[in-house]
Amino acid sequence: MELEDLPTPLRLCAGTDGSVTFLLEALTRKPVEVVTQHQDVVKADSKMAGLLGIETGQEVNQRAVILKAGGITYAYASSLAPLQHMPPKVREDLMRADIPIGKILRNHRLETRRDVSKIEVLGTSDYFGSKPVLSREYRIFFKDKILMWINEVFPIDERWNL
Repeated sequence: MELEDLPTPLRLCAGTDGSVTFLLEALTRKPVEVVTQHQDVVKADSKMAGLLGIETGQEVNQRAVILKAGGITYAYASSLAPLQHMPPKVREDLMRADIPIGKILRNHRLETRRDVSKIEVLGTSDYFGSKPVLSREYRIFFKDKILMWINEVFPIDERWNL
């Protein structure tokens, strides 16, 4: 399956440079619930350090969540956030887990930009099993430093017939 063959709501999710949570709320007309699967502070390995533009061994918040609306899971998202690049109040909100990243950034009035680095259709995923999925990776920049790296995975199925 090619990107142009995806349902329109999935093409919107693939191409947005804004908050996916807010987009899902507009598409589903329901509030989106963020359900944390796990969250830990870890020391950056070389792969993480490369993704985040930091030194190996620096502290990184590693988080995985699902985004649900009306009881339906629309996305699985994993993120890496170097703690030294984060304003203290943003760090506090991020550590409280079930707050959408877009809402945290808006509440703290951070001027950020999102740079999408990869969009692809995969045959399977760890979270959605044998269903094909749309996967996208992007970084959020704040003051020319990487605030977060995010990978979002969306199942390609009938749930997008909105």
